[in-house]
Amino acid sequence: MTAMLRIENLGKRFTLHVQDGAEIPVFQGVDLALDAGDCVALTGPSGTGKSSLLRMIYANYLCQEGRIDLWHDGAWVDMATAAPRTVLDVRRRTLGYVSQFLRVIPRVPTLDVVAEPLRAMGAPADAARDAAAALLRRLNIPQALWRLSPVTFSGGEKQRINVARGFVAPYPVLLLDEPTASLDAANSAIVLELIAEARARGAAVLGIFHDRAARDAVCTDQVDVTRFKPGSKAVSHA
Repeated sequence: MTAMLRIENLGKRFTLHVQDGAEIPVFQGVDLALDAGDCVALTGPSGTGKSSLLRMIYANYLCQEGRIDLWHDGAWVDMATAAPRTVLDVRRRTLGYVSQFLRVIPRVPTLDVVAEPLRAMGAPADAARDAAAALLRRLNIPQALWRLSPVTFSGGEKQRINVARGFVAPYPVLLLDEPTASLDAANSAIVLELIAEARARGAAVLGIFHDRAARDAVCTDQVDVTRFKPGSKAVSHA
């Protein structure tokens, strides 16, 4: 198997500067590895840091110790210490991220919002829009909405736009933060199909799935993040 992501001895704490510098420990000693084709679920109660771990891998959050090595362009990149320009290049070509929130520039049409990751990879505009259109159809976004900005869409529609953006480009590594949240059963099933197809082409997937049925349908392994909480006892994978 081809290794795609290696996390070693990762530690994180938040400092509350407006509260006399109080520190909240989040993780210590996080060790995790993903190979091409893996789909690993992060599990544990709400508030245990699952989304924070994804944000650390994506370099939205800093970490105080450890490494986050991601295979990018034929070499390992430590996302914990990489320069901003390198982080942006990793995000553009290697690391996709479906977050819980869609953030877009107002007035940009939905079709272009979804096509943008492919355009950033160098795809021609027409090819990128064709791929975006195919995903929007598959995710049941009415064509009448494609020319509109998604800022006023419903929660479920925004989530499907988020998913389309994450899957339109062939990212080697995907981070998924509750990708089926706000979706009905039919659209959730389509998202699970997209995950299975990404795995089949060799993508490594790390995600949060509160729906146990969804988790069981696509994941090859599960990791309980409470084992990395400071002061906790190590437990085996779920």
